[in-house]
Amino acid sequence: MQRRQHNFKGRILKPQFYNTVAQAKSRRRVARGHKRTRITSRNEKLPFVPPEDWHEPTGRTDGYKVVVQQPGPGYRHILTPQDVRDRLGELPEWMTRELEVVQLSCMTRKKQSFPCYGMQWGASLYLYPIETSLVEYYTCPPTPAQENEARMYGGCWKETSPGVWALAWNEQTIRDFYLNNILIHELGHLVDTRNTGYAARERFAEWFALEYGYKRSSAARPAKKIVRRHHRQGSGRLKRA
Repeated sequence: MQRRQHNFKGRILKPQFYNTVAQAKSRRRVARGHKRTRITSRNEKLPFVPPEDWHEPTGRTDGYKVVVQQPGPGYRHILTPQDVRDRLGELPEWMTRELEVVQLSCMTRKKQSFPCYGMQWGASLYLYPIETSLVEYYTCPPTPAQENEARMYGGCWKETSPGVWALAWNEQTIRDFYLNNILIHELGHLVDTRNTGYAARERFAEWFALEYGYKRSSAARPAKKIVRRHHRQGSGRLKRA
């Protein structure tokens, strides 16, 4: 999935966050859109970055804290602080040594116009809430990469009506997606001290999430039942005289 493609046209806002300006802009959205992206750095040169409670790095290495904000009307956090600690506790200690804050952030109207699942900035990781229905709606179809990534974790894309696509999850799949993809991907950016360019950092984070997230996730899943198809004995055979 393209995680830092700063073109968020196509995302359908929730009704309570609509206003006249937003509706007018929505009607002009005709370019191909992308599903929620992942922001890998705080870039003030971007055309618009919603306000966030940025946690400045302090250089502390005595453990991290988990900050929980109210998710916002119509949204919910997928992970609890204990979920985060348990999952990160399964990784080697050096991977979280520089981590200072994991924040379960709130969803606001402005953030809806710049949607993302997670973000890394400085020594902090930010995880964003999702709709309480666990269904996200878009006015543009997913790219093959987006559809494939969702499928890897159990998400299902479907065109629900002409020009409207839905990405649906259930309790198990969305939890897997956040624990073994979003969280680990953002941590990958934190531990990447070698790469500086965007493309190289994304490649590393993708590999990191695959190696330390998806492989663990897929190994924990029960093997799919193999259905063997057999012809009835003697079916289709010529009878001997």
